[in-house]
Amino acid sequence: MRVWDLSPGYLNRGSLLGEHRELHGLRSILLNNKKGYSKHPETVRWVNCLSGLDRRHDQLVAEMRIRGYVDRTPVEQHKEVQWPECFVTEPFEQISLLKSKYINKPSGRIPLPKSVQELWAQHKYSVMARDYNEYRSIGKRVAATKSSTSLSSLAKDLVLLIRQEPPYGQMINSIEHMWGYVSSYASLEERQASKQGALELYNTISTIAFRVEEQYLLHSTALSELHVYI
Repeated sequence: MRVWDLSPGYLNRGSLLGEHRELHGLRSILLNNKKGYSKHPETVRWVNCLSGLDRRHDQLVAEMRIRGYVDRTPVEQHKEVQWPECFVTEPFEQISLLKSKYINKPSGRIPLPKSVQELWAQHKYSVMARDYNEYRSIGKRVAATKSSTSLSSLAKDLVLLIRQEPPYGQMINSIEHMWGYVSSYASLEERQASKQGALELYNTISTIAFRVEEQYLLHSTALSELHVYI
């Protein structure tokens, strides 16, 4: 049993759907006080954090959505979200686990990062959506970092940041930056759709990114996870 802390974008099809299935199993254990797996470290860390587990579910579903899967098992929505204070496996170690797991197998939508620069590039718009000062601070930190530097510190920082709900205005600003990557490829209908509201703009960005294979956006965590908050 495992609930990953990394962006679902890193998970391949089997891992993505597998976590979705196991999350519902874990949720049932917590809700119904089932004994099976009740002492498992993954179960223990989510005790009193059902709201965080449900938010993780929403993140999984957002990733499933842009890969063409339909979720028919919605969970409760929470105004306040409580996340576990610990990890079963540290985020940077989860990256290593997935690299080993995916040898000679398909990977996820987002390539597993080989450097702090790649890791940061994949998370930039998600961080921009939450805290522009943090976005600038991390950007400067990464620019001054050697590519061989361990992913340990940054990986954990990014996981914790993305657990935060983005301020709406800041999120829209980030989405508009994403639009700048693909707006020149938009048809007249897509341009009109993009003006109908935040969700329409966000969905149009995703549609165009896949059509023209805009790698920077296709490898961005924000391409799916911001859907949770729109």
